[in-house]
Amino acid sequence: MPEQPAWRFQKIIAPMFELPGGHTILTGRVLTCRGDEVIEQGFVEIEGEQIKAVGSATDLGERGASVVDTGGTIIPGLFNSHAHLAWDGVHDLAHQSIYDPPEISAYKCAGNMLISLRSGVTTVRDLGMHTANLFAKQAVAQGIFPGPRVLACGEAIVQTGGHTYWACREASGADEMRRAVRDQVRGGADLIKIMACHDTLEFTDAELAAVIDETHRNAIPITAHATYNDCIARVVQFGVDCVEHGGSMSDDTIELLLAKGTPIVTTFAPIVMQSQPEVAKKFNIPDWKLAERQKAVANPARYEGLIKAAKAGVVIGFGTDAGSPAVGHNVIAPEMKFMVKLGVVASNYGAIRSATSVAAKISRLEGKLGTLEAGKLADLFVVEGNPLDDLDAIANVKMTFVGGKRMV
Repeated sequence: MPEQPAWRFQKIIAPMFELPGGHTILTGRVLTCRGDEVIEQGFVEIEGEQIKAVGSATDLGERGASVVDTGGTIIPGLFNSHAHLAWDGVHDLAHQSIYDPPEISAYKCAGNMLISLRSGVTTVRDLGMHTANLFAKQAVAQGIFPGPRVLACGEAIVQTGGHTYWACREASGADEMRRAVRDQVRGGADLIKIMACHDTLEFTDAELAAVIDETHRNAIPITAHATYNDCIARVVQFGVDCVEHGGSMSDDTIELLLAKGTPIVTTFAPIVMQSQPEVAKKFNIPDWKLAERQKAVANPARYEGLIKAAKAGVVIGFGTDAGSPAVGHNVIAPEMKFMVKLGVVASNYGAIRSATSVAAKISRLEGKLGTLEAGKLADLFVVEGNPLDDLDAIANVKMTFVGGKRMV
């Protein structure tokens, strides 16, 4: 593993923000996210930061006298595997990236971490907006501010003048690519993100090989913004560990994804949200953009590659691109519902697993998170209603726990 960031060596006498843990037993409908397992009248027992036991409420015995009857559905904490904590979903992305002072970016991260917790999101995979995400991670880890677990990339890496260069770390040449990776790792990055295309392919072969090799030399994964066939095939062939967004794909590219075992984190929320007239009006989205988004949502051919990939067995993870225009960090159900509608997941439960057990595996945390079972960290949330019947129920969050501590 790479050397820890400097703040990991600080001596903390006591956290500024701390909640008690202890012993809690919750009862209700339990979605363990181990396959399609549902325990209709179940329980989850929390001891300290871990799950002690999961099972049928009839097995509680004498412990049944001290339970909290949630009256709802208990679900593993959600991963938002593609989010931007320092973007607020309201203001122009470029303007925020260029003109927001660090203090404002910090406040936005703080607010969005609270919104995430209130939405059942207990892990945020933040894919860039300068280095604000690294400081959000530090604030949570040191008990300075309450938040979900933050998996941060630091600055996304882009070729000089490349896609969204105003929000990224620019680099040119193989040596600069390696330095850019090392700088993110020094700051505490959990993964590296590259912007591999926009309208054209970005990075020379030497640059792409260097940025991937340097990331893997530092024992962390690398993910790539890749939105059409040639880019997806290229980055997968070069060895990235994940593809962000995805897009059109040939059968050969799908076979390559399967052969390499490379997952895709989809992000439909921007199109879904911006296609709604009432949302577009609220966020000052122009009529031409609304019409464009409505056309995109209504055109299944646009998503044919992703649908074919999913049906072929390519792993699909949940992400919302939270912080994009009209996409707040609480936009969960619209993304999941569109995934089901398209068929990139087979069911409501499949959509939930894409943000729990599947997401945990994408982030190499399946041994600790993603399912409700004894020995795993007690990251979970409770909703009113049954999201297996209606995914809108996922928004009715009653309580959220991170590491056994009730955050909501």
